[in-house]
Amino acid sequence: MNVIKMPALSPTMEKGTLAKWLVRAGDGFKAGDVIAEIETDKATMELEAADDGIVAEILVADGTDDIAVGAPILRLAAEGQAAPAPIAPEPIAASQTASQTASPPEPAVAPLAAQTQLPAMPTPAAHVDATPLGHKVAQIRGVDLAALGAGQSGARITLADVALATEIALFPPPPPPVLPAAPTAAIAPPASALAPAPAPEPSDVPYETERLSTMRKTIARRLTESKQQIPHFYLTVDVVLDPLLGLRAELNEALADEGGKLSVNDMILKAQALALLQVPDANVSFSAEGIRRYTRADISVAVALPGGLITPVIRNASAKSLSAIAAEMKDMASRAREGRLQPGEYSGGTASLSNLGMYGIKQFDAVINPPEGMILAIGGGERRPHVSGEKLGIATVMSATGSFDHRAIDGAAGAAFMAAFKTLVENPWRMLA
Repeated sequence: MNVIKMPALSPTMEKGTLAKWLVRAGDGFKAGDVIAEIETDKATMELEAADDGIVAEILVADGTDDIAVGAPILRLAAEGQAAPAPIAPEPIAASQTASQTASPPEPAVAPLAAQTQLPAMPTPAAHVDATPLGHKVAQIRGVDLAALGAGQSGARITLADVALATEIALFPPPPPPVLPAAPTAAIAPPASALAPAPAPEPSDVPYETERLSTMRKTIARRLTESKQQIPHFYLTVDVVLDPLLGLRAELNEALADEGGKLSVNDMILKAQALALLQVPDANVSFSAEGIRRYTRADISVAVALPGGLITPVIRNASAKSLSAIAAEMKDMASRAREGRLQPGEYSGGTASLSNLGMYGIKQFDAVINPPEGMILAIGGGERRPHVSGEKLGIATVMSATGSFDHRAIDGAAGAAFMAAFKTLVENPWRMLA
């Protein structure tokens, strides 16, 4: 059967949501035409047809969640086969609701199987007006559509009519679990062995339930796995920002004629990349095959999106100028918020950077983004008392916390990286060499 399957639109995508079909049964399309919108774990992306074709049947309805990568979603008409007439989609839930609300209450009807013996697998009569799903289920269940007459929601017989006639559940509940027979003299476990009962949810507080997007499901799954499977350890240093702020002001003045502008985050990203190369034991990740040692630093930068976040990657950041990093970061952050990043632009980093300083956060511990081995969490710079040598003064100080995977990075390596990072930020001209 010639079908189109759910594609993997990002390297981490395992399931997706079919947000919207842009074609219907009977429609023709050309290679390169956009035929659907797919919601991935990172963004909503357009599905383009690889070849010319004609839609024979939509296999997955709009809005269907958790479709596995590789699952058939659309069937194509065979070469030379006449295309079916376009038909409007008929959601099952809507048919059931219509059959229950549009008709007046009726007395219970005994199932057809109790009134007469149904013939085995009859072919539905061609003249009976029924929906495609109604025909298909009637054939499977051995229902004579002609005996049903008109459907409850109108002249056309629907799946709900077939279900009602045969008293079959459209979504049957799972069978009850088979429990072992209780022993004749059961011994109650000690009170200390009993798990505490979960606290009841508030019953009198108004609330709304927001549907989990594919992105939010993926964030929940991956970060839960990270905290459960990766032994995090955390190291924090206080960094004096005044030298970096001074250099940034000078560079921005020099770049003003070119329209460029450096942010503090651009300079921190460069310092992180250089520190990783200075401490190779921190530029690693853990895998089942062994420790992976990277020869360059590709930094994933957390960018907040409505309902989630995405991590565009600045490749080989240590080798790029500060102005090049600033321009690339500005472009990628803008396209990330518009959902226009390509999968290769937000995957494959060697370490991550998360900066919440602009929100007034002083210090925080970030969760490692697997399979990376570390993430650097940046707090806001603030004026604090600071001791330099024998003198007490006031300086702009920023707290930076590294989260490290202890399977691949030892405490000494993590500490060496944090020291190298602190030195680069406090002596920022070294980043220009």
